[in-house]
Amino acid sequence: MANIIDVPKPRINCSMLSQHINRPVCFVGRVEKVHPTGKTFTVADGEGKVATVELNDPLDEELSGAVEIIGMVSNKGVIMATTYNMLREDKGIPFDVQLYNEAVRIIHDFPNTTLSKEQPASRGQYLTAL
Repeated sequence: MANIIDVPKPRINCSMLSQHINRPVCFVGRVEKVHPTGKTFTVADGEGKVATVELNDPLDEELSGAVEIIGMVSNKGVIMATTYNMLREDKGIPFDVQLYNEAVRIIHDFPNTTLSKEQPASRGQYLTAL
C-alpha cells in the first residue's frame, strides 16, 4: 500500500468526516485545545464544528493557530494524524478558516468542474485545486 502522503486525499471539514471513514484526508482548522499528554488536540473548522486529532507521538512543540492535518479518519470520526503543518499567519493576518471552508464546500458541491489550458477561467468559475 502506498504511503498516505503519496496518495490523493480529499480536503474535508467536520461535516464530511463520517463520509471518509478509513480513508486518507486533508483537514484544515484552528487549534482549539491540546490535551496535556500532547497526544491529542481538537481543531475547529470554518463552521465552528470541532474535530479530534490523535497523534502517534506526543507534540514536541507548541501548537496554535491554523493547522493542516494529513491522516486517516477512524471509525469514531477521529483524525489519526500522520503529519501536520502549522500554517503561517504573517504580519498579523490570520488564516481565514471560514473562507477555506467555503472553498472545500464548493470543491465537493462541484466535483467534476475543472478548467483546462484551452479553457481560461472566466468570472464566477471556481478552480478545483487549492
